[in-house]
Amino acid sequence: MKYPLLWLIKLYQWTISPLLGPVCKYYPSCSHYGYEAIRLHGAVKGTGLTAWRILRCNPWSLGGVDHVPPRKHPVWHQRLRSRLGKTQPKAQGA
Repeated sequence: MKYPLLWLIKLYQWTISPLLGPVCKYYPSCSHYGYEAIRLHGAVKGTGLTAWRILRCNPWSLGGVDHVPPRKHPVWHQRLRSRLGKTQPKAQGA
């Protein structure tokens, strides 16, 4: 589901966005924000972040710089990764 959404955003950026011109109050633009949010966080959370960003883009908003928040891993995920990383043997080059 992630890649069709990314494709739709790219299609918008190539076709409709050039006709509208630079009208976004935020940096990066809403479509670039949406692309990065979905690429980084996945389809569900990325779409939610994008929808929230579009809702904030209104005539009463001051705009400004608004980057996609970094991806956070839960504590259990970090512990699992550290345990798996220590138990797996490292491959040596031939």
